[in-house]
Amino acid sequence: MIRHARYGAALATLTAALLVPALAQGAGASEPTFESHWQDGRAELAGYRYHVTRYGEARTGQAVMITVTEPFSESNRVKVDRPGKNPSDTFEALKVNLVRDFQTGTYDYNTMTSIFVRSRDFTPVKISFSSAEWCGHVYEELLLDRTGVRQTLRSYFEGESGDRSLNSPPNGISQDQLFILVRSLRGDYLRPGEKRTLPLLPGSIERRLAHRPLAWVSATIERAARPERLKVPAGTFLADQYQVRTTDSRIGTFWVEQAYPHRIVRWSWSSTAQGDRRASEAMESAELAGSARLPYWELHANGQETYLKELGLSPLPSPSAAPRRR
Repeated sequence: MIRHARYGAALATLTAALLVPALAQGAGASEPTFESHWQDGRAELAGYRYHVTRYGEARTGQAVMITVTEPFSESNRVKVDRPGKNPSDTFEALKVNLVRDFQTGTYDYNTMTSIFVRSRDFTPVKISFSSAEWCGHVYEELLLDRTGVRQTLRSYFEGESGDRSLNSPPNGISQDQLFILVRSLRGDYLRPGEKRTLPLLPGSIERRLAHRPLAWVSATIERAARPERLKVPAGTFLADQYQVRTTDSRIGTFWVEQAYPHRIVRWSWSSTAQGDRRASEAMESAELAGSARLPYWELHANGQETYLKELGLSPLPSPSAAPRRR
């Protein structure tokens, strides 16, 4: 991560050479272009007050969403250290790391979903998920292209680990990908009042906590005709609402800041299934507590925890703050 700051100039040159023309900006010339905003050498950091259902009970925690562009390898599907070394194998990715942490009785869950899409058109190339709690580790990697999804799953549960493939239906998207698509970073994903129905791959954390296999469902996504004013811990926002209804009895709602860069102000998922305890697992909601644009990979020194205040978050307790025994 400490080399990230050196990527700026090389990334801009690479993008100019490789990217197709950007989609038209939907909200007028006053908005920044994708390139001017997201290639500035910083990451967008957003902290959230987080709530999730686990083992049939409501839990509270915190979530952090980190959004940043970086050079990515076409063949290896990993971040590239030197993008100029092999430009034909390198493209610019928009990455979202979504960290969700919450307590369950004596032990906590630490999860992370990483979503990588091509910044030129937001098509997904890789989604990885990890979960660590006192019972053990789980790691899942999905590699995506036009023909299908390749899953690698490693779990401490018997019978879950393995490599699988799944065909991709036309226009299919991942639920995790919605954290990027509904932000309309290169023009409107949906126009006000518009809706569309398409195949949807349920989200990584939901499949993990409910122990559901990888399988497509159908979803109808609709944007509200008018924005609404929404108050969250980070302030009051004029937000566009997107509602997602799935054929597996779930409703997701995203409230997206109307002004660029269209941060996700609030999101929630709920289940309409009756009498099925498993259906309520991983149903969640989150509200924006604060955000900042920072080169966070450079802010790792003692004392720089103060930047977390801008995200509405608190640092972990310092060992030096522990009371001394007498």
